[in-house]
Amino acid sequence: MSVTSIRLQADVESALQAIAVKLHRSRNWLVNEAIREYVARQETDHSRWQDTLAAMDSVASGKIVSSQAVHAWLASWGNPDELPPPAVGE
Repeated sequence: MSVTSIRLQADVESALQAIAVKLHRSRNWLVNEAIREYVARQETDHSRWQDTLAAMDSVASGKIVSSQAVHAWLASWGNPDELPPPAVGE
């Protein structure tokens, strides 16, 4: 494990200390947990952005499902004759 030094603003440091005492955890543990959550959130955001770009490319190339097909499918939910999900071009 590597060591990284950080400078905390006084208000952040006092709040961090209070949380550490409350949770019976070290400040180091809390900082690591916060950074771990931040990194995971950034990775999720990046993945969602890549999905958005792929979806925009699909739309630009005409790979879409009509709103009528989607509405008909949703209206059929829960019925004995429920429709399968609509396919591209429907």
